[in-house]
Amino acid sequence: MTNPTAISHDHPISVDASEIDFMGHVNNAHYLKWVQDAVVAHWQNIAPPQAVAEHLWVALKHEITYRKPAFLDDQVIATVVLEKVHGARAFYETIIRRGEDVLAEVKSSWCCLDAETLRPARLAEDIKRRFFGS
Repeated sequence: MTNPTAISHDHPISVDASEIDFMGHVNNAHYLKWVQDAVVAHWQNIAPPQAVAEHLWVALKHEITYRKPAFLDDQVIATVVLEKVHGARAFYETIIRRGEDVLAEVKSSWCCLDAETLRPARLAEDIKRRFFGS
């Protein structure tokens, strides 16, 4: 299912002192945690509570393009869009910004798991439709 009217989610991020590296900016590894937090928040905000309770998400792949550094006390927003769902896989785009500046662009793929069996699980069509504004 692919739809250009996919519903985005803005996830606020506060840069913490523990995320700053020896160069004085956010260490690249922290962007992965930001993306994970943002994608999970997107799921939790749009999916019905029962679906959230019955499904877990695990990351399969992240492709990050770093554009500009983030610094201590920056107010950052990660905007998440579910691009498509194929079987138990979901493909996301996350854009991390500080104001108008794009700090990073992330393409990631995730696998939906049944929370009880921990086996891959397909999402029902009605749940998928919630993410695509249709």
